[in-house]
Amino acid sequence: MPIYWMRRAASACVTLLALVALPSAALAKDTPEKPALTMAVGGLPGLYYLPVLTAQQLGYFKDEGLDVTLEDFAGGSKALEAVVGGSADVGAGAFEHTLFMQEKGQHYRAFALMGRAPQIVVAVLKSKADQLKTMADFKGAKVGVSAPGSSTDLVLTVALRKAGVQRNEISAIGVGSGAAVLAAVSGGQIDALSNVDPMMTKLARSGAIKVLVDTRTVKGTQEVFGGTMPAATLYASDSFIQKYPKTTQALANAIVRADHWLQSASDADLLKMVPPAYLLNDPALYVEAFHNVRDAYSPDGLMPADGPATSLRALSSFDNRLDPKKIDLNATYTNDFARKAAALLK
Repeated sequence: MPIYWMRRAASACVTLLALVALPSAALAKDTPEKPALTMAVGGLPGLYYLPVLTAQQLGYFKDEGLDVTLEDFAGGSKALEAVVGGSADVGAGAFEHTLFMQEKGQHYRAFALMGRAPQIVVAVLKSKADQLKTMADFKGAKVGVSAPGSSTDLVLTVALRKAGVQRNEISAIGVGSGAAVLAAVSGGQIDALSNVDPMMTKLARSGAIKVLVDTRTVKGTQEVFGGTMPAATLYASDSFIQKYPKTTQALANAIVRADHWLQSASDADLLKMVPPAYLLNDPALYVEAFHNVRDAYSPDGLMPADGPATSLRALSSFDNRLDPKKIDLNATYTNDFARKAAALLK
């Protein structure tokens, strides 16, 4: 062997030995800095958060070296409280939370998009359909929302204002997004409802409600909001993202992978993945609800170009304390992590 090649081979051996001697953390440079963490979710049984459930059930979080504890709450606003209060590290909730927090001087950023449409339906109970024929008839009505201040409340408010009704002219009642919704409907506690699937499909199928507003598709969302309305996201404080960039990337990888899976999952795949307790004892209903909202899931985890501005426009009409001129939209989201995650799937 020529001396040149002997020297090169020897150098390669030395390099290999040096790599073997390095600590495992140095080799696994993408190992999350914070592998064990808690995620607050604003209503896990709802299809709104199906990408989170998918990532957990199919082991996508574990594949990224993460041990994620999901803490479920009655609505997105309650989940946000957990993140702000420090009992949860990251949140799964509507994009608009980042705007509200910036208005309060607290900086949170969405880093992976799960929904490009809110998936929220506003409907009137069948028993009240003769009185509440349109949104313009809602003055004085008792309307169930997942939680006051949540995205179900936002969609309701925007739809009401388009019809000339102000939020303070109705009574919003928190009913969650699970079985409590059925109790509120059957118990006569509410006249109308703004909520998510699978509950809304279940109620519509039984004839218990009449749908007035439907944002389960991109088209329906654009009719209500005049643009693409970003919905469920993964978000965290800027300080968390800066301190744990590899953890943030790992979370984005898992969610974007889940987004991708949902684009082509078969009905059988879906039913195998979803826990029986979430199927409402009616797998066929769950599948029907899934197909009703499938268009709403992001295919790549990226924030749409017109999404943040559409959300800000809607929010400023929802809460007059939010001054659009004081909001820096670029500080409320980043596509950096989702873009890298999407590249891994190609």
